[in-house]
Amino acid sequence: MAHIKRKYIDSHWLVFVFQGIVACLFGCLTLFTSDETSISLVPIVGISMLALAVVEFANSVYRSYNRQGWLVSTAVAIFDAVFGLLLLFVMNEGMTWHLSLIAAYTLLRGIFELAIAFRTTVDPTDRFIWALCGICGVLFAAAIFNSGHLANVDFMRFFGAYMLILGVCCFIYSAHNREQQREDRLERSATAKAAHKAKKALPEADTKKNPEA
Repeated sequence: MAHIKRKYIDSHWLVFVFQGIVACLFGCLTLFTSDETSISLVPIVGISMLALAVVEFANSVYRSYNRQGWLVSTAVAIFDAVFGLLLLFVMNEGMTWHLSLIAAYTLLRGIFELAIAFRTTVDPTDRFIWALCGICGVLFAAAIFNSGHLANVDFMRFFGAYMLILGVCCFIYSAHNREQQREDRLERSATAKAAHKAKKALPEADTKKNPEA
């Protein structure tokens, strides 16, 4: 089988559906919470990051099986898993630990999404979706960094809002990606049929030129 090395943004559309479900679910749990402190919410965020890591690991296995390049997907999975585990390890620590880790995660993920937008795609719809999500990540990271003087749970709500935006962007991108993959299949099928017809026409043309052959 040939090595395709397709880009991370070409992952199967169901990957982004699962990511959207996880992000929206945990975004709602943290955004619309009535808790007064972050201690009870940090395990929820940690579990959400681990869930995203599981989806990315599954994506990495799928891409490796199909020879599509697994390095970026594996790196994203490790990134999510590391921050998820760190949050679970420090869930009984002070708010400073919680705020710093969540802000760092949001900022780094936003930077990654901006890199995806401007370095791996030329499709304007793809670029807009990833750039929007990346800009939101950077802005919400700044809001989280500067929310230490607010109530304990406010920075968790900022993070929940970012997760909701991430989830919605994943749903939109999954629909767009599915349509792109469908168009790619139709185009490959049409190309294969045209090549088959051209190959079949060659012997007929040779027979007409050399009727004694």
